[in-house]
Amino acid sequence: MLYRNFETQAQLDAEYSPQKAGIDSSAYMDWYTTNSTKVRSELSCQLNVPFGYTRAEHLDIFPAPQPEAPIMVFIHGGYWMMASSKEFSFVAKGMVSAGITTVVVNYELCPKVTIDEIVRQTRAAIAWVYQNAKSFGADPNRIYVSGHSAGGHLTAMSMITKWERDYGLPSNIIKAGCAISGLFDLMPFPYTWLQPKIQLTWGEVLRNSPIQHIPEMAGSLIVTYGEKETSEFHRQSQDFLNAWLNKGLQGECLIQPGKNHFTAIDDFLNTDSLLCKAILTHIGTVNPSNNPS
Repeated sequence: MLYRNFETQAQLDAEYSPQKAGIDSSAYMDWYTTNSTKVRSELSCQLNVPFGYTRAEHLDIFPAPQPEAPIMVFIHGGYWMMASSKEFSFVAKGMVSAGITTVVVNYELCPKVTIDEIVRQTRAAIAWVYQNAKSFGADPNRIYVSGHSAGGHLTAMSMITKWERDYGLPSNIIKAGCAISGLFDLMPFPYTWLQPKIQLTWGEVLRNSPIQHIPEMAGSLIVTYGEKETSEFHRQSQDFLNAWLNKGLQGECLIQPGKNHFTAIDDFLNTDSLLCKAILTHIGTVNPSNNPS
């Protein structure tokens, strides 16, 4: 047995490779790019704002028109090895329309850096947002995090961060999160087509599998994925949410009817969509002063 019930790499690749699953990922990426370009032309935005010392460490801010707005930090996907913040600007449209300032994070990619470093950069971006929120008219005490695919993994890694111990920041700076089609158990990936690019060591697998590090206290969490995703993506989300709930933390599952891995985020364009409504309801039910992260 290679991993769980899988005996060959081909079986695992069929679960985790868009190409093996018969999905034309390039067509979806073109759709992301086209809609993101349009959203950047329509919304006020501050692009390529540095939060770290390397050229890849920057973020794009889409401020809501209302002062002291809540913030959604969005972390893009791409299996830690492709894409950038620019393909995901479109996620700001529905959120900004609802009065949520949206910050889309960029980070360096594998194999230039490790997943350890990508996690560090993501946490540094969130710390920067907390420390600088007032400079772009938002409320540092109402930060929410979301991300897709590898960004769902990074959302979970952000929510399990020991902010007070490691950053000297309030332990509850992340009020809630939404992990979309996330990857919470990294154990399969050294056996897959991804390994030459992401070059995971077993130490990294253990350190960066959020299902292995469920905290005692954290904000509430939405775990969501497309109905048409592969069984492993279903399993990843279901197992992580169960582990989260078993620790006594707050969480809920949202299965998106008819969606696949790439369309599970296109509803960010529409404030009245199932996904946006779930996130906005989630934001509206969290008390920023009492959340026990």
